[in-house]
Amino acid sequence: MTSLLVFVVLPTLAIGPYQVVIVVFAVLLLFGGKKIPELMRGLGSGIKEFKNASKEEGDDTAKVDKKKD
Repeated sequence: MTSLLVFVVLPTLAIGPYQVVIVVFAVLLLFGGKKIPELMRGLGSGIKEFKNASKEEGDDTAKVDKKKD
């Protein structure tokens, strides 16, 4: 079973430059050129919020650890 995973499944997951071009072309066809900047802004703000939340969570745990000492 492991050899099947290593030799059949994993090589099919490799993404080459042609696959990237096909995915970009499909996204352009689905969403259009005007909608993509809005989608990227939303994705960027989501990532920023996630980073801020994880940073705040790390600060909170550091404060709790200092109180224990």
